[in-house]
Amino acid sequence: MIVSVKEILAKAKEGGYAVGAFNTVNLETTRAIIEAAKEMRSPVIVQITEKTMEYAGGRGIFNLVKNDAEFYAPEIPVGIHLDHGHSFEIIERAVEIGFKSVMYDGSRKKYTDNLSMTKKIVEFCHGKEINVQAELGSVPYLGEFEAGQIKWEDYMTDPEQAGNFIQETKVDSLAIAIGNAHDFFKERETPDLERLEKINKICNIPLILHGASDWENGKVKEVINRGVTCFNVDTAIRMAFINNLINSVKNQGNVGFDIRKLLGSAREAVKETVKRKIKFFGSDGKA
Repeated sequence: MIVSVKEILAKAKEGGYAVGAFNTVNLETTRAIIEAAKEMRSPVIVQITEKTMEYAGGRGIFNLVKNDAEFYAPEIPVGIHLDHGHSFEIIERAVEIGFKSVMYDGSRKKYTDNLSMTKKIVEFCHGKEINVQAELGSVPYLGEFEAGQIKWEDYMTDPEQAGNFIQETKVDSLAIAIGNAHDFFKERETPDLERLEKINKICNIPLILHGASDWENGKVKEVINRGVTCFNVDTAIRMAFINNLINSVKNQGNVGFDIRKLLGSAREAVKETVKRKIKFFGSDGKA
């Protein structure tokens, strides 16, 4: 069943666990995420990016997720979320399509510009009862910096600034930077847990960790205990899908050129990845 992301995050924060926000790009990854959540009896957030909207069609991919959740997992809380919206126009488009949760990513802008645009988007969205996530600090991507060049202190979320940002903008959740990184960019050797504790103490809203594909075991528990409510996972899904597909094509055997079998195998690989993440995040059995 489709429920609000705000409700999913609030229950996770209250319950002391985290939920996974998993990126989808097509039918196979969508079905894998929702099937995994159903088997683990876990609430889940399915995310769609601007690029995926361009690739699959905004209405097409949104309604694919919505229909899959409603028809095949009516007992599982599923939230649909726009991930990394970079402009007011894309937020407007997502809202018109039917998204009830959006992220505005102004993290690469100057603080004052991020603040003013986030305020504008929150005012627009809250008038329509839509949940808004923002980002403060900078979670680096591969290609933005040369290896070893980043000075982490300059890119991590400032706790006091985060408090002011939330008070000014009234955002519902905040993506933070504590040394985490997107895709294959090398993260800070250890996350800044002291910084996270300060942010959590000042900011009484759900905290989101992007670039969490490789976060597992004790590392996950450490940040959940300090206030992280949601982990974004994209790269791990893509790697599971692509690696399985490559191996299936190389070793066709009885699979041959049956696209359904090739993609079905990749879907199962993604499902197992999502199930493993759900277990690490502690949301299994919470639906």
